[in-house]
Amino acid sequence: MKSALRGVVATSVALSAVVAVTAGCVESGRADTSSAAASCPFAADTGVTSTVRLGFQAIPNADLLVKDRNLLQACLPNAKITWSQFASGADVVQAFGAGSLDIGTLGSSPATKALSAPLNLPVQVVWIHDVIGTSESLVVKDKSITAPAGLRGKKVATPFGSTSHYSLLAALDKAGLTGQVELINLQPDAIPGAWQGNQIDAAWVWDPTLSKLTAAGGTVLTSSAETAAAGAPTYDVALASRAFLADNAAFAKTWAKVQDYAVGQLRTQPAEAAVSLGAQLGIAPDQVVPQLAGYQYLPAAEQAGPRYLGGGFGDDLTGTARFLLSQGGIAAVGSEQQYRDGISATAAAGASS
Repeated sequence: MKSALRGVVATSVALSAVVAVTAGCVESGRADTSSAAASCPFAADTGVTSTVRLGFQAIPNADLLVKDRNLLQACLPNAKITWSQFASGADVVQAFGAGSLDIGTLGSSPATKALSAPLNLPVQVVWIHDVIGTSESLVVKDKSITAPAGLRGKKVATPFGSTSHYSLLAALDKAGLTGQVELINLQPDAIPGAWQGNQIDAAWVWDPTLSKLTAAGGTVLTSSAETAAAGAPTYDVALASRAFLADNAAFAKTWAKVQDYAVGQLRTQPAEAAVSLGAQLGIAPDQVVPQLAGYQYLPAAEQAGPRYLGGGFGDDLTGTARFLLSQGGIAAVGSEQQYRDGISATAAAGASS
């Protein structure tokens, strides 16, 4: 990983093994509803018999609501659906590379890597789970550090290959600190322990880990909202195998329709939606509600339009690829058409029709 980040001192730290887990593993006090009876918010499609492997992450977005309320199984009662949890986008990319995943959640930075050399994976972005804002932030332990310049010589943790990693690199680049900060590769669940053990000075990460660090006395220095304003936007997206999409168009359309319904719940009934998200994140609902303000959730009709999956999102991926190349994160930037071909509005358009 060190060679993949030109000009940046990168230190790998032993990580907990990342193991894909099936649906039903939650840490909250409320029982997981993923195995309970659920009703489809629209007419169920009994004709879909697809076998589907879904990958999710502990990110407060509509995907967790879909999983917790068992909406996919309710709307596609004859499909065989398996949910597996991943710790970061880098692990999701690895799963696609191994051919062990059909649809998976990851950030726009690792999605760009998947679409770029040397990987050039046969995948497409089919959904934008959220536009990342203050939900991913840089937290520092020393309250006397009030500007990025104070990070010089410090140890900063982030999950390598994630959107937080991308935002951190962008912020360091803008501050002229490339090569002057020691980056520590840690998955989100390992960051609080390193923080308490004084092994790191700061971290760029997302909720619920972000909230744990601020509760432990950390101070937010900057966020992905600010790096986005400076020209480096980030997103959480759903990536899908091209082969899967070609053979399972009906599943993809209903999947997107269920996601769109869940987005509506987040936008109009956040307190109620927070109960489901809290169950999946292992935190109380009242802790989830403030986190939702750190994201922007887009309905299917907007996603299918020209700004996003209808074309414009390909430009975001191209811009991300250019920055990743400057940091040594990819081997080459593909053509603009390559990244436009790496997105598909078909499922989102079908969900909004």
